[in-house]
Amino acid sequence: MLSFPHYHHSPHLPNYVSHHLPLRRNPNFTTALHLYSATSSRISASSSSSSAVPHRNQEPVQPPHTTTTEETFRKHNAKSTALVLHRSSNPNQQRQEAIPEEEKLRILEMSLVTKRTPQFPGSIYIQPSQSETSKPPLAKLFNGESDEDDDEMIMRALEIRRNVTVEIFKEAMRKGKFGITYSNNLVSRLPDFIDYVMIEAASMKQLPEFSHSTFNTRAKTVIHDSNVVPLIRWLKHNSLSYPRIGKLICMSKGNLETIRVLVEWLKTIHVRGEFLGFVIMKAGEDILERSIEELDDIVRYLENNGVRRDWMGNVMSRCPQLLSYSIEEVKTRVGFYLDMGMNEKDFGTMVFDYPKALGYFTLEEMNEKVSYLKEFGLNNEDVGRLLAFKPQLMGCSIEERWKPFVKYLYYLGVCREGMRRMLIIKPMVFCVDLEKTIVPKVRFFQDIGIRDDAIGNMLVKFPPLLTYSLYKKIRPVVIFLITKAGVSRKDIAKVIALGPELLGCSIVHKLEVSVKYFLSLGIPLQILGEMIADFPMLLRYNIDVLRPKYRYLRRTMVRPLKDLIEFPRFFSYSLDDRIIPRHKALVENRVNFKLRYMLAISDEEFARRVEAAVERRSRFESGLMSSTLSDSQTANDSLENRTLVDFCGREVAFSECQTSENQVSSSKNEDALSFSSE
Repeated sequence: MLSFPHYHHSPHLPNYVSHHLPLRRNPNFTTALHLYSATSSRISASSSSSSAVPHRNQEPVQPPHTTTTEETFRKHNAKSTALVLHRSSNPNQQRQEAIPEEEKLRILEMSLVTKRTPQFPGSIYIQPSQSETSKPPLAKLFNGESDEDDDEMIMRALEIRRNVTVEIFKEAMRKGKFGITYSNNLVSRLPDFIDYVMIEAASMKQLPEFSHSTFNTRAKTVIHDSNVVPLIRWLKHNSLSYPRIGKLICMSKGNLETIRVLVEWLKTIHVRGEFLGFVIMKAGEDILERSIEELDDIVRYLENNGVRRDWMGNVMSRCPQLLSYSIEEVKTRVGFYLDMGMNEKDFGTMVFDYPKALGYFTLEEMNEKVSYLKEFGLNNEDVGRLLAFKPQLMGCSIEERWKPFVKYLYYLGVCREGMRRMLIIKPMVFCVDLEKTIVPKVRFFQDIGIRDDAIGNMLVKFPPLLTYSLYKKIRPVVIFLITKAGVSRKDIAKVIALGPELLGCSIVHKLEVSVKYFLSLGIPLQILGEMIADFPMLLRYNIDVLRPKYRYLRRTMVRPLKDLIEFPRFFSYSLDDRIIPRHKALVENRVNFKLRYMLAISDEEFARRVEAAVERRSRFESGLMSSTLSDSQTANDSLENRTLVDFCGREVAFSECQTSENQVSSSKNEDALSFSSE
């Protein structure tokens, strides 16, 4: 008989009731099959009646002993009854069908949730659909499976519990006025801390006051007691990003107060906010376990050796590894540099410029690099001065940087002495990348016609050339010299080889100004290019230095512009120390030299040449006087003789003239007499 006065307590619950009412627990599926079989037998024994549900006091329609040959089912139970009959006719089907993995995981999640729906957002609660029947027990899901499957079930259970803990932590973050995106990003960086909260919440189950509390309550208590949310707010206020905050919290291993203490100490040594997290993370895994007294000893020792207190924040921010060493290790590293003759001032500036030279490399690497530098002919003190000036050398690899560079310099004809000069003048060239920086520049010089040996001489003469940009510095200067300064293409290689310093000059502030000045003097552009080819350094002088020399040349020395064109090196000599004194010496001795012979010699050579010129002039003058006196005496004697002869000659000539005149007159008289006689 179907009776419904107390159907929710009846052990023979109809299928449509179990289908429409959500069950609080997962019943045994075998019991459900038995229930459905009993219900179907009762329905088969009962006669056909109205489809409406009878009143609780209404008597049954047919007596129990009556039977019918035809089975009639109630319409609203037809689907459930058909399912029961189908299952009862095939009792082995349930054991034969395998439960999918997704279904197993879903049932596992349902078994781990609480009886009531959690009230916080993001909780895991799987509500069974209305089309589903009761799920089998967990033991039946993994019946007959190996221990590996049991381990897999435990791992899945832990993952579900971890997800619940994550949602609890996110809820605490949202209560702390953090955004959803920030909370999600931060939680993704806190896997170790989430596990810590989960373990602590599970262990609190043994405490009497939490023995009957749920896991959610215990997890909330752990998060609240750790003060992690206020700590996150404080670290964020100190300019720490969420990845660093997450890593710091995981490094603390639950002892979050050590983070606050260490951050406050770092502020006392002037570590800025954005470097606080970086210093803690790079200082080693045990930095949070070290005492503040040990860290103070390291800082005081560095202060006593030249590192100023206000520099300490910059030093620790760039080399946090110094905080991971013991005080004995720090003393050994400091003594390594002090033993090379470096004083406290040089040591302090070296650590400030490049803190990694002190704390980043091992002592073996430091000794190897110092020994390699000594192979260039440097002693211990020279290496100390070199490292004090350019400590970045300690950051270069011997095998990857120095040896290939030295081999390339040998290829260009640079000897060891030249390398030593380059190392002393510009040690930064030993830190430059060979393939990306040096080789392209050398190829450019080769393309414009400079020989390999000349390139080596250029590098030795002007090592900073290797540190200039090819496309921003070197090429523009070469193009300017060809197009604006009158240098021909055949002379550009000579100009660059003789004056590589031009490549370091500014086009706008130096080269262009010099070219305009020389053109204003009346020098043609082509002639100026020839002057630059003869003396490339002509364009490097300041206009204020050139103008007084040119004025003295033209006004005082009264030299033509042609002399300047022939000898452009005139501007390279000092006006007060070389030009004026030597010009006065020439004037006093009444001699004159070309500019080349006047200036391009030493003082001794100049004095010797002046003396020789004066002697030649004196000898010339004395020889001229003696020859003049002898010539004048001879001239007087010849003049007297010539006078007497002349007088005699004149007398003879006069008598002869008189005779001829008499003869002429007599002939004329004769002619006249003869004419008259006729």
